[in-house]
Amino acid sequence: MKAPALKPREQRVAAVLLLLLALALAYLLLLHWWFVAPLRAIAAEMDDLRDTHSRYAAAIAEKPLLEKRIAALGAGQAASAAFLPEDDPAAASAGLMQRAVDVAAAHPQNGGCEVTQKMPVPSPPPAPGEPYRKVAVTISMRCDIEPLAAVLYDLEQGTPYLFVDDLSIYRNPVAAQEKGAGVPLEVQFALSGYVRPARGAPPAEPPQGQGGAP
Repeated sequence: MKAPALKPREQRVAAVLLLLLALALAYLLLLHWWFVAPLRAIAAEMDDLRDTHSRYAAAIAEKPLLEKRIAALGAGQAASAAFLPEDDPAAASAGLMQRAVDVAAAHPQNGGCEVTQKMPVPSPPPAPGEPYRKVAVTISMRCDIEPLAAVLYDLEQGTPYLFVDDLSIYRNPVAAQEKGAGVPLEVQFALSGYVRPARGAPPAEPPQGQGGAP
C-alpha cells in the first residue's frame, strides 16, 4: 500500500527541515571539530595561562616587602648564609645551575619538571664600593603548574638567598591542539645569587632589590 503523497506545503516544510539538518551536519563535520573546538581549547589554555601569570605577578609585587625582610636580617647573618658558598663567579654559576637541576629532581610529582636548558649569564664586575658580586644563570624547564610552583618555592626559600626574575610561562599552542591539556608548560627564568665578599673586605649589607626571598 502506497503512502499518501505529501502536499506541496508539507513538501516545502520537509525540504526546509532536511536543509537545516544538512547544514547542522556540515557545521559539525567541517567547521566545529576542525576549527571551532580547537580554537575554544586554545582560548581555555590562554585563560589558564593568564590566571597563572596574574598569580605570579601578584607574588612579584611583594618584592619590596621581601627586600625589607632581607635587610632586617643583618649583615652578620647575610655574610654567613645569604651569599653563595662559592668564592669564584664561574663556580657559583655552575652551582646555581646544579641547584636548579637538583630542586627540579626533588619534585617528581605530577610528571615533575625537566630542565631543558641552563646557561650562565655574563655578569659585569661589581661597581666601586660594592663588596659583593651578582651571579646569574638562565634556566629553561618543561613541567606542569603544581611541580613548577614547588620548584620556584624551594629556589626562593632558605639560604643561600636565590632570586627568580624574568619569569616566562607559556604553553605551545600547536602541541596543545594536538595532545590536549596534558601538554606541559614551557618555563624560562633567570636565577641569581650573590658571591660572598672576599676575605678581608668590610662586612656587606645583604643583597637587595633583585627578587624574592624567604
